[in-house]
Amino acid sequence: MDEFYRIRRLPPYVFEEVNKAKAKARNAGADIIDLGMGNPDLPAPAHVIEKMKETLGKTRTDRYSSSRGIPGLRRAQAAYYERRFGVKLNPDTQIVATLGSKEGFANVAQAITAPGDVVIVPDPSYPIHAFGFLMAGGVIRSVSSDPTPDFFVQVERAIRHSIPKPIAIVVCYPSNPTALTASLDFYRDLVAFAKKHDIYILSDLAYAEVYFDNNPPPSVLQVPGANDVTVEFTSMSKTFSMAGWRMGFAVGNERIIAALARVKSYLDYGAFTPVQVAATAALNGPEDCVREMRDTYTKRRDVMVESFSRAGWDVPSPSASMFAWSPIPEPFREMGSVEFSKLLVEKASVAVSPGTGFGERGEGFVRIALVENEQRIRQAARNIRRFLETAPNQLHNVVPLATRR
Repeated sequence: MDEFYRIRRLPPYVFEEVNKAKAKARNAGADIIDLGMGNPDLPAPAHVIEKMKETLGKTRTDRYSSSRGIPGLRRAQAAYYERRFGVKLNPDTQIVATLGSKEGFANVAQAITAPGDVVIVPDPSYPIHAFGFLMAGGVIRSVSSDPTPDFFVQVERAIRHSIPKPIAIVVCYPSNPTALTASLDFYRDLVAFAKKHDIYILSDLAYAEVYFDNNPPPSVLQVPGANDVTVEFTSMSKTFSMAGWRMGFAVGNERIIAALARVKSYLDYGAFTPVQVAATAALNGPEDCVREMRDTYTKRRDVMVESFSRAGWDVPSPSASMFAWSPIPEPFREMGSVEFSKLLVEKASVAVSPGTGFGERGEGFVRIALVENEQRIRQAARNIRRFLETAPNQLHNVVPLATRR
């Protein structure tokens, strides 16, 4: 495949090495506790599933759907933004339903990127934030993902040293993978910065509702005038445990939304109409299921942080998202995140995601997903404790990252 232009622009898939280690261990009979992929294990809400069943098999809903999203779904998303963030959106001109936020990012990259266009992307970050633009022919400039004053120093430097000038900057808070959150003050500075430099903001807010300690994350669109420069992506995947349903949204700046809608009109007919109807029921329905989801992840977070700490691995407690972003335990730092993740599968039957899969600055870390129940998380901690207790033996014959060629 190497002769194909877009394939040449993609590096080897880092996670594939860990996937192979998992497959090998499972084939040998191991019970792998998989804390790698952020794939929700919770069921979708019952009323959403019932609405899906009601809509299936009808002539009108089995036909091609609307690539922009059915009107009722776009109105429901507008109502959600007004209810949750106090942001008013026009469902006809400022909202497009996407086949998940990941696909939305890839499609918007196709819509706005010319060959050689520069986009500023945080590192570490979810892979589509960079590779969507790389596949569209763009060029990536990386900056730290930490929402601190230094972020703007780095972005200013990236703009100053980029030819041509960047067209957009990507942000993702709560962050995947680091679980960092941004304040409304940070977003105010970001909007002012984008207007000063005449660039767009592309905000990934997929984890808007997965937060802890009664501290809901804001939307950048809450900043007055943000619509002038911003498109924000949200997802049903995590909020309603509908990951496989592939339902998300892009909202905000009318110019980019129109461009995205036009590209989508050539690429797809939208999600299956019963999925869109069920998503409408989720957005318009009771919110107790969302609170239950948060409570479940909060309990899992607390169990993981406490049990992993007792096992000898101090994992920082995330304030949002369904992930913890943890430094590799000290004895294993030099081997790098991929080799450590493979070793963890082999010796502890626990899978995590290597940090380097999220960017160069992710080296030295792993991402741990809260996608197993509390009992399984405690079992993972017991496995890890035994693994760490025999650390000198595990390190035998492992080649440090710095000496590999």
